[in-house]
Amino acid sequence: YGHQRELEIARAMATEPKLLFLDEPAAGMNPQETEHLMETISRIRAAGVSVVLIEHDMKLVMNICDEITVLNFGNRIASGTPNAIRHDPAVIEAYLGSEEDDE
Repeated sequence: YGHQRELEIARAMATEPKLLFLDEPAAGMNPQETEHLMETISRIRAAGVSVVLIEHDMKLVMNICDEITVLNFGNRIASGTPNAIRHDPAVIEAYLGSEEDDE
């Protein structure tokens, strides 16, 4: 599955884009495939291509992105660096729940 995704990205890169949109590129991948995907995206960025990534794999997002925007039910709840997002109370509540939710 990882090789198929690589091929899809390579096909998109063949058009020499300045901006590449990736929608859930790690969906269905195992950890080794995801690690390889991170390396591929890093090489693409190093080549000067901007990448917009829509992804639920937080390890991938936190390790590859410079800026993150978090949506919850279509509404933006936070924007910033990975470190800022990691500690944002609205993100924590939306994705981890609050103590009130447990009651």
